[in-house]
Amino acid sequence: MRLLGFLVFAYLAGSLNFAVCVMGILGKGDPREAFSGNAGTTNVYRLTGRGWAAFVLCLDAGRGAGLAVLALALLPPDLVSWVGLALVLGNRFPLFHGFRGGKGVASYLGFCMPVAPWGTALACLLWVIVHRLVRLPFVASVCMILTLGGAVVAATGFQGASAAGTVVAVLFILCNHKGNLIALRAARKWGDSSPISSGENRGK
Repeated sequence: MRLLGFLVFAYLAGSLNFAVCVMGILGKGDPREAFSGNAGTTNVYRLTGRGWAAFVLCLDAGRGAGLAVLALALLPPDLVSWVGLALVLGNRFPLFHGFRGGKGVASYLGFCMPVAPWGTALACLLWVIVHRLVRLPFVASVCMILTLGGAVVAATGFQGASAAGTVVAVLFILCNHKGNLIALRAARKWGDSSPISSGENRGK
């Protein structure tokens, strides 16, 4: 019963999309109607610059970290990862924003911080390295999410229920990047970068 309450709370918390809210307050419009159409950090960066993008990233990550701290304190360790999944679901299909949200990368990054701090630090470093190499935020994000998933599974002792929740969360986030991956494959097939030009805006 406590787990169910946590899952509902995490979903509702994730349903508050900070990119949409902050852009609305600033009078910049709905980020879902510009560039990639994704309500996430990278689109905020494209619309307003680095400062506000960093602010939204901190809000998303901070919310995820707060939920993880509560879950670690009040739930058995093998159930904590399912709260992260509920958070990502809320971010992707937000109740308060017509079920059109972001991809859940920043929220899941924040959630992993208290669960696997060293793994999260490594994942962030990997994001920076990959982004510098390929200049595609979504590719860097995919590498980061895979690293986060492995770190969480290791940090929770490879327990079955915890690993299952983590795997589902990671696969869900990867599915959110399906369009980017298809565009990248098409670009490689035709030897042209134009099919992924819009995909460069779809990081978080």
